Amino acid sequence: MKCKISVRASTQVIHVPTDYPTIQEAINNASSGDTVFVHIGVYDEHVVVNKSISLIGENRDSTIIDGNGTGKVITIKASNVSIQGFTIRNSGTLPYDSGIFIDHSSGNNVSNNTISNTNDGVSLYYSSNNLISSNIISSNYYGVVLSSSSYNVVSDNFISSNLHYGIHLYSSSDNVVSDNILYSNIYGIYLDSSGDNVVVSNTISFNYQVGMYIASYSSNNTIYHNNFNNTKNVQSGIANVWDYEGEGNYWNDYTGRDLNRDGIGDTPYAIAADNQDNYPLIGMFSDFNIVFEREIYSVTIISNSTISDFRFEVGAETGNNIIRFNVTGEDGTVGFCRVKVPTKLMKYPYIVLVGSEEVVPTLLDFPNRTYVRLYFAYLYENYTITIISSETLRLYYELLDKYFKLQEQLYSLNETYYSLLNNYDKLQIDLYNLNQTYYSLLNNYVILSGNYSQLQKSFDELKASYQMIHNLNETYYSLLNNYNILLDNYSQLRISFDDLNNSYQQHLLNYSEQIQNIQNLVYIFAATTAIFIITTIYLSKRAHASITTKARAIEER
Repeated sequence: MKCKISVRASTQVIHVPTDYPTIQEAINNASSGDTVFVHIGVYDEHVVVNKSISLIGENRDSTIIDGNGTGKVITIKASNVSIQGFTIRNSGTLPYDSGIFIDHSSGNNVSNNTISNTNDGVSLYYSSNNLISSNIISSNYYGVVLSSSSYNVVSDNFISSNLHYGIHLYSSSDNVVSDNILYSNIYGIYLDSSGDNVVVSNTISFNYQVGMYIASYSSNNTIYHNNFNNTKNVQSGIANVWDYEGEGNYWNDYTGRDLNRDGIGDTPYAIAADNQDNYPLIGMFSDFNIVFEREIYSVTIISNSTISDFRFEVGAETGNNIIRFNVTGEDGTVGFCRVKVPTKLMKYPYIVLVGSEEVVPTLLDFPNRTYVRLYFAYLYENYTITIISSETLRLYYELLDKYFKLQEQLYSLNETYYSLLNNYDKLQIDLYNLNQTYYSLLNNYVILSGNYSQLQKSFDELKASYQMIHNLNETYYSLLNNYNILLDNYSQLRISFDDLNNSYQQHLLNYSEQIQNIQNLVYIFAATTAIFIITTIYLSKRAHASITTKARAIEER
């Protein structure tokens, strides 16, 4: 079975109404990466973009997509979509009805459009990493709405005359809201349950209710370099950060002073008990981008003058980089400018001209690798301010700096020379003493050499003695081990001896008692024997006497 395979070599541009009569038909027949180019006309449609394409209008004022008062005019459901160059109007009035509704999508670019008479001008719903830039969003109920959306950029839009919020962030974090003009809305910016956003370089003026309203659970937002000019500038009971790197916001109702003449108020601007702008700006903030040698540089100006006709140029003859701008104000008063210049764009030092007169600016911080801040003041007239980065002057200052460094080094070398000269005689004496010491050491070395030989011999003898000591130690430990064994045996013998001795003592005691008994018997026996003998002798004598008497009687007879 054969299969038909279609291969597209490259992206294509589809024209409306030339190729297809409606925008939606063109989108339906486009592929990812294609461009749908819409020519001037009014298109009554509800457009759904469900693939990654570029939707481009021929003229933003004359290429019109009209929702006729119902639903969403444009719905973006794909990522990496670009919509530019249209007037988008007349959505429905229900929640989420929008001029452009971005739904669960990322990487989209909505720029250079005019959006009006819708419920939400541009609405982002669970979407991230989108750019909403350079649009005119006016006369809607809400201007730009971010709902549960993060990491988006809303910048350089003119948002005015919306019946509720100019920009509304609900449950959205890590977004950047920058360089927008929010004019004549009910609320300029409204944050609700949204934290960790950056609100910078916006002009928020003449909004009817409040310039910026921060509702509950909206903390850790960084808000700086904004110009607030409203009857009520801010309402917030939540702690946020209101300045950055020593610069805060301009407040039209700030009453502090600038006695140290640096363009920053000497006292904070109080917002609430735990909220304040620590570095309120004395003049309005302006930010200008310069494209030079394929790099984009930002020059910022804080001034109580009206800044106009800002421009950057390179001197045709000198090659110096030059910034020029006009300042206007009320005659007879003092104006000032605090200018932050990137050092990569314009190297220090600078020549500052107010009109044709050179003024010496105050360096508010020493030039670093990134930027330098200049402050200068003037009496009001219509002036052209010129700031020149003079390469010749820079080289002159570099040479002058090197000259002063060389002078310091020369002075230091002279001091070192005289110090060395002063110490030369001491060194000579020290050298003589060192020579004497050397010869003495040499003599001692000879003596020490002889002593060393003797010490070496003694060392060898000690080494032999050490071996003997080692052997004696082994013998000692062996004897000590035998001694311990003998000591243990002695202890056992001692115990046996004590047992025997105790037995012997008992036996001896018993024997003594027996001997005593025998002795007593002997004494009794001896006494008895003696008595017996005495009795026998006595009786014998008496018998003998009786016999003698009888004999004598017989004889006498």
